[in-house]
Amino acid sequence: MRATSASTNSYADCMPGIRVSTIIAAPLTRVWQVVEPVERHVDWMADAESIEFIGDQRRGVGTAFLCVTKVGPIRLTDKMRITEWQVERAMGVEHVGVVTGRGVFTLRSIDGEHTEFTWEEQLKFPWWLGGPLGALIGGQLVLRGIWKRNLRRLAALCEQTAQH
Repeated sequence: MRATSASTNSYADCMPGIRVSTIIAAPLTRVWQVVEPVERHVDWMADAESIEFIGDQRRGVGTAFLCVTKVGPIRLTDKMRITEWQVERAMGVEHVGVVTGRGVFTLRSIDGEHTEFTWEEQLKFPWWLGGPLGALIGGQLVLRGIWKRNLRRLAALCEQTAQH
C-alpha cells in the first residue's frame, strides 16, 4: 500500500520550479513602490494583458484577482490570490485557476542603492496544456525566458523612476 499525503494541494506533479533573479539599480523602497500595486504588474509583465480584482481588496494577504495571460498563441485567465505580503520583502501568490501552483517575489537590499529581485514559481499545467511535460517545456524554456525579459522591464522602470 502506498502512503499518500494528507495535503489537498500536492505539488508532486508540478513542473520543476522556475527561478529568475536580477539586480536592480534602485533602492528597495523604490522597487517595492513599483511592485506593490498589483494592478500595475501589466506595466512590466509582457505576458500579463490585464488584471481585474475580485472584490474590493487591492493589497495584502487575501487579495484575489484575475490576470489575463498570453504566451504565444495561448491565452488564459489566471485566477490568483495573495498568500504572503511582507512590505518591501516579499509578495506570494497562489494560482487557483486553470494553472495551479505557487509563486513568490522576494526583494533584498544589497547596499541601499541596489535591490536583488527574485521571482520563483512552481506551477501545474492542465492536461490540455501538456500536463507535466508541458510544464517542463513551457516553464523551463518558454516562461523562464519571458520572465527574464519581464525582470529587465521591471529594472528599467525602477531605475528610470529612481533617477528622477
